[in-house]
Amino acid sequence: MKFWVIFSLILVQEILQNVHGQAKAKRPKEPGENKIKPAIKKLKPKITKMKETTETLTKTPSIMTQVMDKGRFQKPAAMLSMTAGQSIELRCKGDKVTWSYPVNLDKFKDSRLSVKQHDRYGQLILVNSSAADTGEFSCWAQVCNSHGCRKDESKSGSTYIFFTDKGELFVPSSSYFEIVYLHPDKPSIIPCRVTIPSAKVTLHREFPAEEIKADGTEVIYDVKKGFIYQQPKCNQSGVVYCRAEAKGAPQISIKYQLLYVEVPSGPPSATITASANKVRSGSDFSIFCTVLGEPDVEVEFTWSYPGQEYERPVAIQDSWRLMNRGIGYTTRISKSVISVEDFETIDAGYYICKAQNLRGQTTLATRVDRL
Repeated sequence: MKFWVIFSLILVQEILQNVHGQAKAKRPKEPGENKIKPAIKKLKPKITKMKETTETLTKTPSIMTQVMDKGRFQKPAAMLSMTAGQSIELRCKGDKVTWSYPVNLDKFKDSRLSVKQHDRYGQLILVNSSAADTGEFSCWAQVCNSHGCRKDESKSGSTYIFFTDKGELFVPSSSYFEIVYLHPDKPSIIPCRVTIPSAKVTLHREFPAEEIKADGTEVIYDVKKGFIYQQPKCNQSGVVYCRAEAKGAPQISIKYQLLYVEVPSGPPSATITASANKVRSGSDFSIFCTVLGEPDVEVEFTWSYPGQEYERPVAIQDSWRLMNRGIGYTTRISKSVISVEDFETIDAGYYICKAQNLRGQTTLATRVDRL
């Protein structure tokens, strides 16, 4: 028994000596060494993705408000949907406000529309609305000085209103057939707009009978505009129509004749010729000024001629027609003719034709002398 007690004491003493020796072998700890050091982590920057909505991209606040029931006001959404027959009142802040609204209201001077200017705001009221009133209503403030008035881009507002009518899925048109020109250098729109934004709309070719898919690249559907050909091509010419369906029997739009335009955009491409450049005294002659241009671009002609300052009587006649120059190619031929009867000495000289469109002016001249 004594032997086991002595052996245990010796074993404990050896263990204590080993622990003490290891403690001496360790270096002394620096002050604060026992504190837990914070871990350094590389964090990725947090990026918040913003949805590109109309409200997000709008840099300036809208000046438009919609008058609700019981005298309440609210900012109208980018698109509103109302039932045909309802009335709407819009207001825009400013002492000089200009309005824009669907063309049918302006074209016929519709008595259902009232536009007034008050001291601090402009007011637009439309009563007994119809499907044909579907479209964009916009306003902007005018800045005026001694030189005139201009649009203030920083103070404007707009909303697109659908006046829904189950009997009229498509916005009514004044005709049963429309021409749409396909320009190779700009998008073309087939304006089969609907009155119900949720309607399913498809585009169809009449011959050969087939559906034209809106792939989102070459052909895009915009509920506020219709189908858009982004880069029109000659093979897209022909007769098309739209089909719409919204919880009921489908409806068909009017037909659209698509004509491809081969003439590039720009000032008039004009030529001038005379029936005769040398004329005998007492004879008659004519000068022809001809322009080949885009089918939907009008041309204005003005003339300068030798006998003008003497008020020499002349006859000027302007005309135009569309010419088909091959399958799908259409050109507008505009012509102005100045005619002079009973040639006199004062009629000799240069006859100058100025042809002008929205993109520029072309001036040509030819000389007529006495034979």
